[in-house]
Amino acid sequence: MTRVELLQLLVGQARTNGFEFRRWYVGKLGLPWQNARHAVEMLAAERRYYALLFSHEFASSFWKPGQLMTFQVPMQSFTRRMKDGSIGTVQRKGYTRRSAREDAWLYHLKEMAAAEEPLRYMRRYLRVEDDLEEEEVESVLGESEG
Repeated sequence: MTRVELLQLLVGQARTNGFEFRRWYVGKLGLPWQNARHAVEMLAAERRYYALLFSHEFASSFWKPGQLMTFQVPMQSFTRRMKDGSIGTVQRKGYTRRSAREDAWLYHLKEMAAAEEPLRYMRRYLRVEDDLEEEEVESVLGESEG
């Protein structure tokens, strides 16, 4: 699977949830519209797809409001005043949480920003029947930028 094919799947999933790709492409990138295939190829060139992936319009359509999501809350450590008046350090273990939130897309944008490769993060949330094998994912991420 190529980067262009992966982007087509991402855009397709967002479009089924109401994302207006043509309007976004012309309005945000200021490039003339020819067709959807050409637009996706332009996004794949020179890593322009980052503008799409981190767009609030795209993210809010890709991850529908109220959709159930699972995420890991990291270990936390903080100080607080204890019952006896002393200052103590509280250690909380990390845990898995499931939530259905209206702004789930904001959580995903934060996680994607922290991810090493945003396309790999997005791939986990595509609804496709057969998963890619690891070497195919590596070939998508290792494609030349030109």
